[in-house]
Amino acid sequence: MGFRPLHDRVVIRRMESEAKTAGGIIIPDTAKEKPMEGKVVSVGPGARDENGRITPLDVKAGDTVLFGKWSGTEVKIDGEDLLIMKESDIMGVTG
Repeated sequence: MGFRPLHDRVVIRRMESEAKTAGGIIIPDTAKEKPMEGKVVSVGPGARDENGRITPLDVKAGDTVLFGKWSGTEVKIDGEDLLIMKESDIMGVTG
């Protein structure tokens, strides 16, 4: 990927949501909610503190993260739908 996020921004690939409910009902694409879980693709170098020092990010490429339903900005990079958000929009790292 030829894109590098700046400062404390993170590029995330959404994980696919389940197509069936626990009871076996198939959910059509139009009724699916966007997943709030994704895999970190790329991270920026970090945010600058008040003294000008760079504070590195806690997440790294490959981490699986949870984020808010409406967090981030959807972009298309190299034909792939991705999200760009600040690290502060990420709620936590799973597994």
